Amino acid sequence: MTFDPLVPFWLLALLAAPFAVFAVWRLVLAPAWGTRGAWAMRLVAVALLALVAAQPVIPAEPAERATTEGGLEVYIAVDTTSSMAAEDWAGSAPRLEGVKADIRAIARGLEGASFSLVTFDGAVVQRVPLSTDATALVSAGDVLTQEVTAYSLGSSVDAPVEVLEEILGEAATENPRQKRVLFYLGDGEQTSGVVPGSFASLAPLITGGAVLGYGTTEGGVMREFDGGFVDPSDAAGYIQDFSGGAPVDAVSRIDETRLATIAGELGVAYTHRTIAQSLDPVLAGFDVGEVTVNDGARGVRTELYWIPAIPLGLIALVEIVMLAGALAELKPRRRAPGVSAR
Repeated sequence: MTFDPLVPFWLLALLAAPFAVFAVWRLVLAPAWGTRGAWAMRLVAVALLALVAAQPVIPAEPAERATTEGGLEVYIAVDTTSSMAAEDWAGSAPRLEGVKADIRAIARGLEGASFSLVTFDGAVVQRVPLSTDATALVSAGDVLTQEVTAYSLGSSVDAPVEVLEEILGEAATENPRQKRVLFYLGDGEQTSGVVPGSFASLAPLITGGAVLGYGTTEGGVMREFDGGFVDPSDAAGYIQDFSGGAPVDAVSRIDETRLATIAGELGVAYTHRTIAQSLDPVLAGFDVGEVTVNDGARGVRTELYWIPAIPLGLIALVEIVMLAGALAELKPRRRAPGVSAR
């Protein structure tokens, strides 16, 4: 909270001081409790009036950077299959928590770029079309969840290739000089039962990027998800593995060899991600280019002067009633008919 006074504070104090001093003086000299109460109320009214004039406010939020324009297009492909819920990120958190943190880091580290987000599991979806609004990217990333367990068809690391070919190809046709980079975020696990295809067709469409891997070789168990939970970790149980006969908690393990193969096909570097490592070294080699920033509109500030104005109005109403009573007592009494004054 801050103040936006109608007049400078020194002038406000100068105007209020005589009234406050007078009210204190009369309060001290008042002969009866009723009179003292009236002057105490008037002293409070002076303080409330000064507070109203000081205009307390909650400032508006700073203007957000609503639009930014640079010379780089950033495409992010995120694996949202059930394996990305494996609880081996930063101890026992789902791998998607690491993905979300890295999406925020990419948006922050490549400020001024245009961003697009694609997720893949049983379906490939472009969650965020290419946009300079980094806030939209972060918001979409923060709400990512794993696929619904009942609909899982297994992991296919190459699932987004066809869609990315279409998106990147159209972008290259519209603006062939623009630089484009691709970030692939996943665990490399292939459980669909088919041999994954190559990412080599995407290499001519990008000028760089990175493959970011999540998970551990020890692996982690995966919560079930039915699509109805705000947080997948609120689910009742873990995904089961029936391959040995008796059901046991299924374990997902990172496949760094496959992730390195994807990186090689794309012509980019592979990095195994952990919570202890900053993403800044990975982002340091990307040039966003000249950036033009247009600030968004500021929020509306919240006025608080009305809060002290309410008791001030009540005190003023009491004063009016008291004044009316005092004036009534001062009126001369009417004489009864037939009675003459002497």
